[in-house]
Amino acid sequence: MTPLCDQATAVRALVESADPGAVWAVGGPEGPRAGSDGEHPADAAFDVDGLSAVLALWPVIGSLVDEGALRLHTPLAAYGDAAAEGTPAGTTAHHLLTHPAGTAALVHLARLVEHLSGSPLADLAAARIWHPLGMTGTRFADGTLHAPLADLVRFLCRLLDPGDPAGPPGISRAWTTESLRIRTGELTPARGLLWDPAPHGVWTHHAPGPGGPALWISPRHHRWAVLLPTAGRPAPHTAFREAAFAPTTPE
Repeated sequence: MTPLCDQATAVRALVESADPGAVWAVGGPEGPRAGSDGEHPADAAFDVDGLSAVLALWPVIGSLVDEGALRLHTPLAAYGDAAAEGTPAGTTAHHLLTHPAGTAALVHLARLVEHLSGSPLADLAAARIWHPLGMTGTRFADGTLHAPLADLVRFLCRLLDPGDPAGPPGISRAWTTESLRIRTGELTPARGLLWDPAPHGVWTHHAPGPGGPALWISPRHHRWAVLLPTAGRPAPHTAFREAAFAPTTPE
């Protein structure tokens, strides 16, 4: 891939042209290397509800898997009637994590983790993930997830550098590795565990529809990117990803 400074220049030009009010950053495991120069205060919290599946649900599930409280291929009914409510017989957590339908599967997953832990998802995410990572500005308010850019950066840096292979908080190396690989065999669309594959060895998660926030991560290239578009504007997701990750020479 080209040096990150070249990518950052391309990303900046793209965002200034397509959505000059967008908040964005590109970086590696050590932190951000380039980002927006907006007027927002450093601690400004943005609406990132479209990312709640990977900022809250995915790492909490990872913590339950790591501690042995949840097995991905065990039918939900094995955890009690409440865990399997509203799902077809034989449904597993793996089915839900790789399901392309989105919202419906996420509702069942949230109910599953709350059933297994006895706590609301918001409390689980704060205690197991956000507070240990120093994401002190990330919280649900009136049912909507808000987070400052700095917290999203902390989260993405952790994905690239999970630390202790077996260690908390909720984003172990094993869980990240298992999630960021094709888990659907030859079925389409191809998916990981709540993450979608993209070109150039990139994995992404973004809100449904043409707008909304998005995250990209590439363990292969030790790089991440985040885009928080201006509300109500179509987000240049594909162009942003290409500017941030596409190589100019063969890989």
